[in-house]
Amino acid sequence: MPSVDQLSDAAKIAHQAFIDMSHSKVAHFDRLKAIDALYESGGAPSLAENLELEKLLELHDKNVMAFKTAFAAVTDDGEKQALIQLMS
Repeated sequence: MPSVDQLSDAAKIAHQAFIDMSHSKVAHFDRLKAIDALYESGGAPSLAENLELEKLLELHDKNVMAFKTAFAAVTDDGEKQALIQLMS
């Protein structure tokens, strides 16, 4: 498996963007699950909880776009393959 240290600067940025996107996805889904569990037997999330979820989703959306842009900036096919291996 390739090492992140062997990647170009553009590929390193794409790799970090992938990590950021993965973390924001987990944060959003974990909070969503926690809120769902609180109200499993009835009730509804508060305005503050809904706003928190909205902010987490907005952050994730931004991270997805940053990854898409960063990955597109990697022009070397070999580096794209190395990134895919690192993301798997």
